[in-house]
Amino acid sequence: MAFVQFIYNFLWGDLITISLPHFHVGLSLLVLILIPAGIFFTIRTRFLPIRHFKDMIQITMEKKDQEAHAISGLEGLIVSTATRVGMGNLVGVVAAISAGGAGAVFWMWLTAIVGSSTAFVEATLAQLYHERDPLYGGYRGGPAYYIHAFFTRKTKKKKSIIAIVFAFSGLLCWFGISQVVGNSVSSAFENAFHIPPIYTTVILVALAACIVLRKNMTVKVLDVIVPIMACFYFGLTIYVMVRNITSLPSVIHEIFVQAFGLKQMVAGGFGAVLMNGVKRGLFSNEAGSGSAPCASATSHVSHPVKSGMLQSLSVFIDTIVICTCTAMIMLTAPHAVINGLQGMDLLQSAMSYHFGQVGVIFIAIVLWLFSFSTFIGILYYARSNIAYIFGDRWMPQTIYKVLALSQLFIGGLATYTFVWDLGDIGIGLMTIFNMIVLIPMSKEAIASLKEYEEQTNKERVPSMQEVFENESV
Repeated sequence: MAFVQFIYNFLWGDLITISLPHFHVGLSLLVLILIPAGIFFTIRTRFLPIRHFKDMIQITMEKKDQEAHAISGLEGLIVSTATRVGMGNLVGVVAAISAGGAGAVFWMWLTAIVGSSTAFVEATLAQLYHERDPLYGGYRGGPAYYIHAFFTRKTKKKKSIIAIVFAFSGLLCWFGISQVVGNSVSSAFENAFHIPPIYTTVILVALAACIVLRKNMTVKVLDVIVPIMACFYFGLTIYVMVRNITSLPSVIHEIFVQAFGLKQMVAGGFGAVLMNGVKRGLFSNEAGSGSAPCASATSHVSHPVKSGMLQSLSVFIDTIVICTCTAMIMLTAPHAVINGLQGMDLLQSAMSYHFGQVGVIFIAIVLWLFSFSTFIGILYYARSNIAYIFGDRWMPQTIYKVLALSQLFIGGLATYTFVWDLGDIGIGLMTIFNMIVLIPMSKEAIASLKEYEEQTNKERVPSMQEVFENESV
């Protein structure tokens, strides 16, 4: 336990502290890695999330290529969004606002823009280095595969130690998350409906087993769940915003004032505002951790860059849309209602204010949708890592699924922070090993982006004004 706690603090704790006259900022190892890398990728892609946002939307509307067993780019987006949109969008945002105030929301937004570029690079590389999947059909890939390519180009070895460690870290992370999901769902239903955890857990595990133990059921189920849960939660937020439309200007004003406020600096709270927004934004969108590329590698698109753009859009959906929904639900509630509250008590009080006692039921349903889709999604991710380590065999695939289902069951009945910490350590190690190669290999993603832009510019039909100007010249 002491060793696990040491590794956890090394990855997630404040590695260095920057002290300024009126405040201090604690920086964890992962923040020190992800933020500079995200800024680097944003500059290298020439602010791709902003320049190509219209293209991202258009790509989601493209028809699916009829290749057998391959999923479309849109389905890859849905799978990655299913895992990104989870507890972090509720508990993470609540924690950020509880500790850093409304200003933390702004820094979450900014982190999403930076993270979008990182997501683009890792997803594009996953597409460039994906391979055929003889077990499930279609394709497989992810960081383990492009890490393998990076370290074995000269040696031509069958396996890379770094790629194996990354794959194991991913399996460790998703093993821990399985228990978190079970606990979150059973607790939410117990609070909302007074259902004993054992009943909720048995039904949850049975439903999950019916999906994950069938060969290609995961994507079909997520195609239904993810749009429903996103639209449901977004609809709740729109209702809240319309009902409280007169207070929206003051909420937006509060977010920006507290993000840069002199009051926070003088009071020494600016560091908390900044770092809580940044950390929660990174934890929520998972950009750079190497999880989502496992989904983008399985999709079949006409150009690798399209998969990268879709994953960039997924970060936007996760943080700019869903996290903002949670923030607006809380911040539009009167200060007297949420003053002094923290964690889920804060969110539940805000929901009770907006919807009465029905608000608690809404939160339970949203938690179920978010958590259940996360569990299904992470087992979809695990396929590629298991195949890289153990080869193309059904036995390791099935054993891992059964172990994950057992953790889902255990988590529904009791919480073991040891397993939760293992999950956090797993995602931290994934991020480190992923980023080791992501920066040097980013030139390949940038080259692919340039190629894509050249192709689209050639295909684009010039407007009448452009034709007229060319003739004039």
